[in-house]
Amino acid sequence: MESQTTIPVKIENKDSMIPVPTILDTAEYDQKLIAMSNGDTTGKWPIKNIYPLPGALLPFNRIIAYYGNLYSKGMGILGELPEDVMLARLQEEVKKWQEADSTTKVIPALHYIAITAQLSPGKGNTYRARMPFTQIDRVIKMAQKINALVFLDVQVGLSTLEKELPEFEKYLSMPQVHFGIDPEFSMKSGARPGKEVGTFDAADINYVQQYLAGLVRKNKIPPKILVVHRFTKKMLTNYKNIKAFPEVQFVMDMDGWGFPAKKINTYREFVYKEPVQFAGFKVFYKNDIKTEGHKTVMQPKDLLKLKPQPIYIQYQ
Repeated sequence: MESQTTIPVKIENKDSMIPVPTILDTAEYDQKLIAMSNGDTTGKWPIKNIYPLPGALLPFNRIIAYYGNLYSKGMGILGELPEDVMLARLQEEVKKWQEADSTTKVIPALHYIAITAQLSPGKGNTYRARMPFTQIDRVIKMAQKINALVFLDVQVGLSTLEKELPEFEKYLSMPQVHFGIDPEFSMKSGARPGKEVGTFDAADINYVQQYLAGLVRKNKIPPKILVVHRFTKKMLTNYKNIKAFPEVQFVMDMDGWGFPAKKINTYREFVYKEPVQFAGFKVFYKNDIKTEGHKTVMQPKDLLKLKPQPIYIQYQ
């Protein structure tokens, strides 16, 4: 990747409280990538493909996200706690991360499951249910209270990304709204969700990135972040074919739960060994402490020891 000093571009930032620079400091970008690799000497990290458009959040910021669905207390902390309690707890996590690494600004986020996989076929035999837009609107209003980002996450079941992604265009056209996809519930085999682990291919990822890139260009907004969850090899095939887009920042999120050594091994196998761009890590408040002898979840100081350091951390 050729070194540059700045890249100017006109970017609009309507409906967002987060300031957006109009130039990209590529020297700082490179320095942050090196720091994020945390001393890795294998050549896998840092990833250098193309520079993002100005206004890119990563790697200049670390994102701490609360995940869930407003209709379920069992799908994550976002829907488990009353709104004010949840937002206050998220802000405490942000504070902990900022204290653990003062060199990287920490931003809160609400990661909302906008399409949930279902055990019953439902209308169209797709085994998925779209959440009403009124719920998404509610999450966006929640996020505004603490100047947080919003991620909309989809579990497509037997549907497809091509059918589901365009439904969220009006939200993804907002500069503070980003996207996540969950291969676990992409049932290309035709199996019912939950019967086996699903999969996405690089072609699916590239479709999403190209779609998001189009929205960025059309609306003159900062780059989108795409989060892809992963805890097995088959969940993402042909990772080397994933393309880099200056309008999209890709995060591979380690989605496995369990005791620390198990989670770290999953991270090494499916994030570290198959690098794409940025790394993410999920912490389960309940499932991670089910194993006897483990009474606390992994802390910021634990995750900052990883190579690479995760830039996106999700709490469920």
